This record gives sequence, C-alpha cells and structure tokens, in this order.
Amino acid sequence: MIELLRERRSIRKYSARLIEPEKIEILKEAVLRSPSSKGINPWQFIFVDQKETIKKLKDCKPHGAAPLSTATLAVVMCADETVNDAWIEDCSIASILLQLTAQSIGLGSCWIHIRNRKYSETKTSENYIRELLEIPDYFKVLSIISIGYSDQQREGKAYEDLQFEKIKFNKF
Repeated sequence: MIELLRERRSIRKYSARLIEPEKIEILKEAVLRSPSSKGINPWQFIFVDQKETIKKLKDCKPHGAAPLSTATLAVVMCADETVNDAWIEDCSIASILLQLTAQSIGLGSCWIHIRNRKYSETKTSENYIRELLEIPDYFKVLSIISIGYSDQQREGKAYEDLQFEKIKFNKF
C-alpha cells in the first residue's frame, strides 16, 4: 500500500484508450467495499462512460474540472443525506479508495470537488450534475473522480518534500 501512495499523483490528462470492462468491474467492487459510518452505506456511485456525458460533466464548474476533458470514465460520488449525517466522510473514503484501486490496476485518476462549488451565479455545480444525471433532490454530490490511462508522466512526491512539520506527537 505504501508504494501506491508513493507513486500516486493526480492525473489531469488521459489517453483515448478505453478502460477494459474487467477493470471497471474491479473499480465497482472497490467502491462497494468502502467502509461507511455504522455500515449504513448512504452512497450511490454513477459510473459514466459516455463521452458526451463526461464532456457535459466537465462544464459543472468554471475551474478545476479539466481532467474530464480527456477522461474515459467519470464516477460521480453522491449520497442520500437523509440516511446518514456522515455522508461526506463516507463518500470521501469511497473516493480515495477508488483512486487507489485505479492506481493499483494501472489507471490514473483525479478528484474533482463538487460540494459547495458553483456552476454559475444562480446554480450550484451539484444542481447542474443532479439535473444532468437525473439524481434525486435529496441526494448530495461530493465529487467526481476522473479515471483513465495516463497520458502524462508524473513522479510521486519525494520523501524529502513531505511536510513532517505537520505531524505532532501527544500534543499540538
């Protein structure tokens, strides 16, 4: 696991190579194995592989969604907030597990934050995505994970560049 973390970087440009169905099955299994507060599993995962829909998802906010321009898969992480108040944490855990699983099978990924972002002056990114994907109003959208075969080389962060000053023992 530590090797995955050492190598993992956000990938913002993907090749046109499609993801094999067996790898998509692994990604689906990974999110469904994600832990959830009290085992409630308030999340739903929308796997989008239609190029036109992914391009429309890219328009969900003015900045920060560019990786969807070339992604061959986008996974929308959403949850029923009426089922569990820990939906943000549950979707966050599922998001990172999806990213690490993608890394482990040779794919790149990037977290695209949606919660509390704006599509326009009058519409949230969340509402834009809800309308586009026909998500019920009582569901909240946390993030989109773009996934694909990397079209860029990115080295993991060097050990020396880690912020060890952020680690405290016993007291702040």
